[in-house]
Amino acid sequence: MEFLFRSSPAIIYQFLTTPSCLVRWFCEGVDISGKSFIFTWSGADEEAELVENVENERLRFKWLDADDPEEFLEYSMSKSPITGETILMITDFCDEGEQDDTRQLWESQLAAMKKEMGGG
Repeated sequence: MEFLFRSSPAIIYQFLTTPSCLVRWFCEGVDISGKSFIFTWSGADEEAELVENVENERLRFKWLDADDPEEFLEYSMSKSPITGETILMITDFCDEGEQDDTRQLWESQLAAMKKEMGGG
């Protein structure tokens, strides 16, 4: 999925990697220790390992409890040469038949992120 932002990749990167920003749009709580990110939603923890980190360009997380060892969550950022906006591309995995729900969840989450960025 692709989302457009008027914010710079550096600001988006901050919203994807710092606890104080993540709790404003992504999760209820987060604990970061090295490459380990423990996200909390409704009292349940999900742990992910940061397996790729190119500042202001790309982040890839591997969920430690994923059914498929090939599953990951990736954020990629680039600048549109035409509009100058930042393109945030999200690659996420979901179960068959859950594509629409997953897309709606990300649309809702990213709308919250843009709002927290001041319209982003």
